[in-house]
Amino acid sequence: MKSKNGSILIIILAIFTVFDLSAQILGRRSSWEASIKSPDGVRPGATITSINSNSPLQKAGFLPNDVILAIDDVPILDNQVWSEVSYGLRGNRATKVRAVRNGKIVEAMVQFNPLEKETHKGLDTFYEEITSSYGITQRIIITKPKKQGRQPTVVLIGGLSCSSIETYPGRKGNWVQTIKDLVEKSDMVVMRIEKPGVGDSEGDCGQSDFLTDLEGYRTAIQALKSKPYVDASRIVVYGSSMGSALAPLLANEFNLAGVISDGTFFKTWFEHMLEIERRILQFKGNTESQIVEKLNKYYFPLYYGMLIEKKTYQEVVDAYPALSDYNYHSAAHMYGRPVAYYQQLQDFDLAGQWEKLKVPVRILRGTNDWIMSTFDNKMIIEVLEWNGHQDHILHEYPGLDHWNTIHENPKNSFEGKPGKWDEGTVNIIIEWAREMVGLKS
Repeated sequence: MKSKNGSILIIILAIFTVFDLSAQILGRRSSWEASIKSPDGVRPGATITSINSNSPLQKAGFLPNDVILAIDDVPILDNQVWSEVSYGLRGNRATKVRAVRNGKIVEAMVQFNPLEKETHKGLDTFYEEITSSYGITQRIIITKPKKQGRQPTVVLIGGLSCSSIETYPGRKGNWVQTIKDLVEKSDMVVMRIEKPGVGDSEGDCGQSDFLTDLEGYRTAIQALKSKPYVDASRIVVYGSSMGSALAPLLANEFNLAGVISDGTFFKTWFEHMLEIERRILQFKGNTESQIVEKLNKYYFPLYYGMLIEKKTYQEVVDAYPALSDYNYHSAAHMYGRPVAYYQQLQDFDLAGQWEKLKVPVRILRGTNDWIMSTFDNKMIIEVLEWNGHQDHILHEYPGLDHWNTIHENPKNSFEGKPGKWDEGTVNIIIEWAREMVGLKS
């Protein structure tokens, strides 16, 4: 009997050990703690320009002007490989770095430091993880006011890019400040989801498609609703840019309490890209006659081939060589994401999700946002009204561009000129979120 009980105890301990291991899949990401020039496209290798004092690279004997040839035996052949190995850098794990110095090989095992995690005064911060049906384990970050009981929550869905949703120490920028203010000023639980291959998440953001991203968001929201400190009836989804177009879909699927869309679009991606190209041609000084000619000859066949005929850019350009002078995307990617992402997006009925919405809707658009048109936003309001929706607001914020920055005009934003931060934008978002869940302003 004693032996039997001992066996049962061992089995129970083994089960809990398995659960413990599965809960610790993701390692903490790291940084080079150095300035490194990525491959120049002519020859392979990334050149160290400077190294932080007492950094792991310096302690391992590496010097400025060393050219990194391989990481863990992966040759650094081009920018894409360099980006992938940099995203994959993890702290507290031995990493083989191979470089060349004055014609001689320098090689060492380097243990990089994990990045410091973000903290917020008066909040609990949880670094957790979810695994989607695609088998990719992704980082989620949840911040919670130090209160008892079930609390209202904001789910933040970020944009298209492969930038992180973390606000770790030292990271700056208007989008980072927007996240930080939302977390620290809303007095609500806030959940963020890192895309595959971003932050601590597994995968490769440069290869992750639309459906893979979407499944990660779905899995995270499902996990969130089961948290003992979350009031599942008072969850608001706040989407920025691409996330703003996904917000209605997620609200409908998970019966969420409200939708906040920031910098959104409504039409198909084919229409959207043609409108962007038209605005870019205007910024570059083309006449209206020149714009019509270039749209007809170049951009219509380019995006039709990619989005409707499901070809890569290179396949389209190979068939129409004249397009090569007008295609600024890479052979199989656009804005850092694979062509498959946009082909799936083209076929996805995001516009139809607005028709189904019954919960409150709040839309923020900047008057100097040249990425998303004012007409798309007004179309959403029209569709909501046609379908009897009762609680919706479109607020056009003066001077705001697509990147949470105030500019004098859209062209200044397009040309990358310095703008300024205005906390009024995130304050509106926070006020909307609190209003939707019944908290005082």
